[in-house]
Amino acid sequence: MKNQSFSKSRRKFLQSAAAGVIAAPLLLESCKPNDGILQHACIGVGGMGWGDLQNFIKHPKVQIVALCDVDSERLKKASELVPDARTYSDWRELLKKENKNIESVNVAVPDHSHFSIAYSAIQNGKHVYCQKPLCHDVAEVRVLTEAAIKARVKTQLGTQHASTANDRRAVQLIKNGAIGKVKHVYLCSNRPSGAKYRIEGPRPKQNQKAPVNLDWNLWIGSAPMRSYAPDIYHPMIWRSWQDFGTGWSGDIGCHIFDAVWKGLGLKPPVSVIAEVQKSWQESPERRNDLWPQSNHITWKFPGNDLTESNELPIEWFDGEFYPPQEVMDIFPGEQYPVESAMLVGTEGSLLVVHGGSLALLPIDKFENYDMPKFTDGNHYHHFVDACLGGENTESHFAQTGPMTEAILLGTVAIREPNTLLEWDAKNLKFPNYPDADKHLRRTYRNGWSISDF
Repeated sequence: MKNQSFSKSRRKFLQSAAAGVIAAPLLLESCKPNDGILQHACIGVGGMGWGDLQNFIKHPKVQIVALCDVDSERLKKASELVPDARTYSDWRELLKKENKNIESVNVAVPDHSHFSIAYSAIQNGKHVYCQKPLCHDVAEVRVLTEAAIKARVKTQLGTQHASTANDRRAVQLIKNGAIGKVKHVYLCSNRPSGAKYRIEGPRPKQNQKAPVNLDWNLWIGSAPMRSYAPDIYHPMIWRSWQDFGTGWSGDIGCHIFDAVWKGLGLKPPVSVIAEVQKSWQESPERRNDLWPQSNHITWKFPGNDLTESNELPIEWFDGEFYPPQEVMDIFPGEQYPVESAMLVGTEGSLLVVHGGSLALLPIDKFENYDMPKFTDGNHYHHFVDACLGGENTESHFAQTGPMTEAILLGTVAIREPNTLLEWDAKNLKFPNYPDADKHLRRTYRNGWSISDF
């Protein structure tokens, strides 16, 4: 009976979302291909969106038809780069008015708005490139992934490094069993520059008016309304707030996890537990609003033919939490790479440095190893080529959706620290700790809601 109830709930959610996700109508007449040129719209053109736009316009078979941003200054800058593109401040208006003119969109906005935009675009038959993490909540990821598969559109998660020779080589080395059976995986992101995004709060209590260039209501979107405060939410610092971002592990985790997930062919975890900084855990105000500045997350995944046992532990470290010293000692250099994945196997170890290189360790043992040959690719151009009939993308949602679910389960565990959460992936719940289920999906703000979600 519980499974039937869940299925009915999901069907109801899908039906209501298709009918009115953020008041965006389902438009039946879609764009027709334009002589091998991809008609594309950019939603979010500041920050990561500015880089996304520049990559898309460099593809010779892309025409940027429309641009959208809630910040008119960012929109003006993008419009100067692509003067023929029509401009919008509201993505709902863009999808409605440009439905016949566009075939694809990219989504580069704060995490809390990813699902609403990407899902609406997919329901209208558009290919979607979405920045990481795929969504803000676990339940959103599940629905978006299923919608993309059903619609048969091309998709790409913004894990740009996944198309580099380094990460693709790492995936192949894992699949080839270069280090034997994998026993344990250690992921870390201890980037010093990340500290500026890990604020301690508290939330500003004063009401301030947003600058004239920023439509604050549209920026807030489905999240709870908060008073505008300069340099607290927009730009970038929003990642630190639970309303809008997914913390450091949610943001960077998709990058560090990617090669490991693909190489090992992982399935959903069976459990997750998190350790967080003591000062955050002891502050009710910070626990309700902010993500902690330091996290240590441990997942247990089902083992397979590439693992030593029937259960594989994968650990994540950031902020003031670091991998165990004996793991860092495997690396022969002076300083352990601050962002990396270390896979420890029965025959050696593989270190994958984010945005850098990789190494089979110990070096002496593998100095004559025949490394797989790959060349760097352009993640954005790979998406464009797929939309135009080429091979499937490196990080399509059917593959990276389940990975994002696992990563976001870590953010659930962060909110319930020091508690082992057993995960029922099929039914999307924690059977041993139902109190944590509330973190799997949030309630949307009035006027931006999706029924039964």
